[in-house]
Amino acid sequence: MKFAITSKGDSKSNTLMHKMRTYLLDFELTYDEEQPDIVISVGGDGTLLYAFHRYSSRLDKTAFVGIHTGHLGFYADWVPEEIEKLVIAIAKTPYQVIEYPLLEVIIRYQHGGKETRYLALNESTVKAVEGTLVMDVEIRGQHFERFRGDGLCVSTPSGSTAYNKALGGAILHPSLPAIQLAEMASINNKVFRTVGSPLVLPAHHTCMLKPVNEPDFQITIDHLTLLHKDVKSIQFRVADEKIRFARFRPFPFWKRVHDSFVAD
Repeated sequence: MKFAITSKGDSKSNTLMHKMRTYLLDFELTYDEEQPDIVISVGGDGTLLYAFHRYSSRLDKTAFVGIHTGHLGFYADWVPEEIEKLVIAIAKTPYQVIEYPLLEVIIRYQHGGKETRYLALNESTVKAVEGTLVMDVEIRGQHFERFRGDGLCVSTPSGSTAYNKALGGAILHPSLPAIQLAEMASINNKVFRTVGSPLVLPAHHTCMLKPVNEPDFQITIDHLTLLHKDVKSIQFRVADEKIRFARFRPFPFWKRVHDSFVAD
C-alpha cells in the first residue's frame, strides 16, 4: 500500500507525522506523495480540507483518514495517543470505505470565456466585491427568487456543521446526497422578499445564481477565496465524485455532533 501524510505544520503535528511515517515504512508500506492509496491528515479539519484539494484529481483511488491534534474534528477520528493502533490498523487491517457527497461549482463567464469547475468538501460562498449581493436564484431552471443581502452559502451535508450551521442552516447527515442553500443577512421588507429559510436540494436538482447588476464576485471554495470577474452564472449541484474515508472503526456522526455542540 502506498501512503502520504499531510501535517498542519505545527511542532506537535510534524512530530506525529514523522513518527507515523517511520512506523509505516517499518511495516514495509511505500511512501508516495504523488499517487497514494491512503492519505493521513495530521492536524484538524482544515488540514484535511487541504489534503482533499491536493488530491482531488484522484478521489476514486485515494482514501483519507484524520488524526486531530487540537479540538475535536468532524473529519479526524483518531487522537495522537492512538497512532500506534492506527499504524497497525493501516498496515494489517482491511479498511471500510465510507463515501460522502461533494459540491460541484461551475462558474460561467460573459463574452464566451472558458468556464471553471471546482469541487468543495464543506461549502462555497458567494459575496459581492463591494456592497449588497443581488442575485437571481434559479432551481431546476425555474426562477425562484431575487436575493438581496450579504451573500449566499451552498454546503455539502458533511459541511453542514461548519459555516452553514452558523448561518442557521440545518445539520444534514453526510450520507445524504444533497446540497443546502443558506442566506447571509437577506434584506426582507415591503419591497424585497426572499424565502428566508435554508433550502435542501436533492442530487437531481441544480441551483443557479445569475447576477442582476454587478458581475464581479468573491467566491470561496472551502478555505480558498477567489475573485471572479465578468461572471454570467454560478451553478451548484451534487458532484458525481465523492470523497472516500478509510474507516477502521465506527465513527458515529451524531456522536460527533453531540460532542462538538452539546456536551460539556
